[in-house]
Amino acid sequence: MVEVAPQVREHTNDVVRPTTTYEKATMKQTKQRIIQLALASALTAAALIGCNKKGDAISSAEQADKKAGVAAPGIAETKAIAEEGFIYGLPLVMNYAVMNEFAVDTKSSQYKAPFNEINNQHRVATYEDTAVITPNSDTPYSMCWLDLRAEPMVISVPAVEKERYYSVQLIDGNTYNYGYIGSRATGNDPGDYLVVGPGWKGETPAGIKKVFSSTTPFALTLFRTQLFNPGDMPNVVKVQAGYKAQPLSSFLKQPAPPAAPKIDFVPATTEGIKKNFYEYLDAALQFVPPSSEDKEVRTRLASIGIGPGKAFDFKDLSLEHKAAVLLAMKEGDDKVDKFLASGNKSINGWNVGAFFGDRDFFKGNWLMRAAAAKGGLYGNDAVEAMYPYTRTDGTGETLDGSKHNYTITFPAGQLPPVNAFWSVTMYDGKTQLLIKNPINRYLINSPMLPNMKKNADGSLTLYIRKDSPGKDKESNWLPAPNDTIYLVMRLYWPKTEAPSILPAGEGTWKPPAVEKVQG
Repeated sequence: MVEVAPQVREHTNDVVRPTTTYEKATMKQTKQRIIQLALASALTAAALIGCNKKGDAISSAEQADKKAGVAAPGIAETKAIAEEGFIYGLPLVMNYAVMNEFAVDTKSSQYKAPFNEINNQHRVATYEDTAVITPNSDTPYSMCWLDLRAEPMVISVPAVEKERYYSVQLIDGNTYNYGYIGSRATGNDPGDYLVVGPGWKGETPAGIKKVFSSTTPFALTLFRTQLFNPGDMPNVVKVQAGYKAQPLSSFLKQPAPPAAPKIDFVPATTEGIKKNFYEYLDAALQFVPPSSEDKEVRTRLASIGIGPGKAFDFKDLSLEHKAAVLLAMKEGDDKVDKFLASGNKSINGWNVGAFFGDRDFFKGNWLMRAAAAKGGLYGNDAVEAMYPYTRTDGTGETLDGSKHNYTITFPAGQLPPVNAFWSVTMYDGKTQLLIKNPINRYLINSPMLPNMKKNADGSLTLYIRKDSPGKDKESNWLPAPNDTIYLVMRLYWPKTEAPSILPAGEGTWKPPAVEKVQG
């Protein structure tokens, strides 16, 4: 639900008018019924005829298993494996598609830079940025996709003034956050850090402060640099200029090892995930070495023709297998949504939870990992940032700027408890994008406090409305859309001592409710 970094956006075709809730529900029920009928028909046909279309991906896998003396899975087991594979593979597929768009396909509108080269973005998001949902407008991004096959990479950071928060998040192809550099994790002093791929056994070179190990040969590095105000951008650019990524051989001033083989990546886009899910999973698994946690699920996937060296093609499946796989994807997706909804705790109308972490955090919990990816691909660990979000006021009523005005009041001494900074960002409730407004303000954050007005009792009130609350209150105004509202609170480097939002959903500090007001 919360975007903290570039995430997959689901694209839809243009429509003449919005689809009503009733129509959506009816269409969903109809689609489910069609799939169920297709599966039932297919199962009946399979039972009567007793044969499948020879040569399809699953039948071929079955034949290979039979020759090897392995029991081939039937339709019901195929469905169960495909559902498990969807849940296990969703983060891998999402990551693979984003990697293709950002670092592989130079013709993609999302292309940033080739592997091992940093791309710096010298601005924050505005309403004109529509490729990424729930964009972060607090911290300009820098990013670098690492190729660790030939040799490790050295990530270098400059000295950053103590007042400025920055972080470097290291994310591998499993979507594990395998390490952090930055204000919280390593401090604001300069330093050189080594990032190694799976199986690397070298010695730590002199001058390297820490070694980080990725579970996959390709990994994403995300840099976030705090922007205090629009006039501060030149200072952010100077910090970004100090970020550096270089091969270990360059750092050591030694000859480079032989280059890694060129890869013809299977083309993938975020738009194509649903249509080509298992084909993308085939491709992604080539770059995700097996682990003790996923050995069994990968063995089961291989039994239906999915995995490295295999070529799963949905269009080649028989009718009964197509029906089984379609139903498996739907039911797997439903389980992910259910987990995502139940995993957060509602506090004063805000959803508070934490699904992101490293390999030890997930411990093979593929459902939680899938929910984390769908909720906000590349999200931070809770100790680095927390993201309460809401679409309702404190009574549970949907926030709608076309119908009501709202306020959020932080009692005196009860602002979000953070070591870095906090913000409240406004999004359109339907698109989850920033909204055009007369004062070009997309968020209110803690660096703005000196220019904001407090109440007589020391509390701070934010005015959430589409029209100005009046010149005397505009410093505290967060413009709302003339429609439904989606609010996200960001707490960077949340405090761990009381009052604190941590542990997620159980902390002593609670976000105040959004309140409906008259006038």
